[in-house]
Amino acid sequence: MNPPVTIIVLNWNGWKDTIECLESIYQINYPNFKVVLVDNHSENNSIQKIREYCQGELVVESKFFNYTSKNKPITLIEYSNDEIKDSEDNLYKKDDSDPCQKLILIKNDENYGFAEGNNIGIQFALKNLNPSHILLLNNDTIVDPKFLNEMVKASKIYDKTGIVGAKLLNAYSTHIIDSTGHVLRWGRIVDRGHGEVDHGQYDQQDKIMGAMAAAVLYNKDMLLEIGLLDTSYVTLGEDADLSWRAYNKDWKAIYAPKSIVYHKRGRSITKKSVLPEMTILSTKNTVEYVTRYGNSIQKLLFLIVLFKEGIFVLVGSLISRNDVNTSGYFNMLLKSYLKIFKSMFTH
Repeated sequence: MNPPVTIIVLNWNGWKDTIECLESIYQINYPNFKVVLVDNHSENNSIQKIREYCQGELVVESKFFNYTSKNKPITLIEYSNDEIKDSEDNLYKKDDSDPCQKLILIKNDENYGFAEGNNIGIQFALKNLNPSHILLLNNDTIVDPKFLNEMVKASKIYDKTGIVGAKLLNAYSTHIIDSTGHVLRWGRIVDRGHGEVDHGQYDQQDKIMGAMAAAVLYNKDMLLEIGLLDTSYVTLGEDADLSWRAYNKDWKAIYAPKSIVYHKRGRSITKKSVLPEMTILSTKNTVEYVTRYGNSIQKLLFLIVLFKEGIFVLVGSLISRNDVNTSGYFNMLLKSYLKIFKSMFTH
């Protein structure tokens, strides 16, 4: 039995990556899936390029697959954000055509960020498509043809499997691991194996704590119980928050090592200084979910991590003698220490 899966892909001004991702999806061999592409109010010509791709007018070049015209045209079904909000009925109408040769495009009226953008796609799927699982997939990923088969297979191992993670490899250097699942280390969630050379050390199926949202399969019933991505994060940390929530509700997470996904991590992030904004945001978001869900020991361990990071940044700034103003960063660290200490004595 192949349960129905809805794949959610979020696009914002990244049509080149997006159509490479889509082409890899439409070449998978899993027989029962639908794709929902959420455009977060792109300001370039993303939507037009996606339309051209669906018509077979754009040839996708990739080192990961050979483009084929056999799966074109792809039926494109477009909805505006207002249509979705105002509709009380099921918008998606079934017919006799192959459901895997369709693309549902939701056109947002503004950029809602990563969490809310994905949530819009998830909510549409839950209301209109009746999937058993939701797969979140970054638009800067390319999937192996068997990746979804392996994830679905892993989802059946336990009665309460809520999360299945893929083996994420660096798309630029495919021998480097990007993530093999979320695990707890020093009081916070990290991507297991990140940056390591892949020599088979993570080729065994394992229980994990959760998985990176770049490629993760969520059980529909779990999402209905614990909720969707927390939009207060906007970006970075929302998947870790969800992983910890699921863990606290006794949902199991499984790593599927034969589910291979290549990820262009950091494609849209430009490192302009020793203290990039994304580093500060990542730290703040980590503090948030550790404060919410961690126990006293985990919080104490994370305080040690924050102290070490602060020393590292200070020494790095002094050695490089750059003109970056570190006061904002250390002000954030001080507030983080106080927030965690307070939570340790109030919970």
